[in-house]
Amino acid sequence: MIAAEFLRNLIKALPYKIHKVRTDNGIQCTNHDHHKNAFTHIVERVCNEHQIEHRKTKIKHPWTNGQVERMNRTLKEATVNNFHYASHDELKQHLHAYLMAYTFAKRLKAIKGKTPWQFILNQWTIHPEYFTINPNHFLAGLNTSPFRILVFF
Repeated sequence: MIAAEFLRNLIKALPYKIHKVRTDNGIQCTNHDHHKNAFTHIVERVCNEHQIEHRKTKIKHPWTNGQVERMNRTLKEATVNNFHYASHDELKQHLHAYLMAYTFAKRLKAIKGKTPWQFILNQWTIHPEYFTINPNHFLAGLNTSPFRILVFF
């Protein structure tokens, strides 16, 4: 249920259409073999509702998750591995600040030295058909945040 709720919130939050989702084979995202014919998993149903292809990682093939695991490691290194937090809320605030800096300030080699946000805006000018709304509407301003529902705790 939580994975499906996260996916629904992500679909609402992103200014572009999600075409594919890759998950592991955990029970949060897929049925085990002995339940395959019993019912369609809720994550699969959400994907079907939004015409999203649901791909699963290969079993015993951990490098398929390499990018996700690397980002998780980066987040841990920027937060819990190097800082002590007095409360969960303090961690949440620090993580939010890090994600904002990563999105709007960190230039990445993989996208030719652009920040992730610059890349999204560039794609908007080249391929507006990929988007559901203009991503410029997500720019931070008074009492707003482009990640208002993306950071869950």
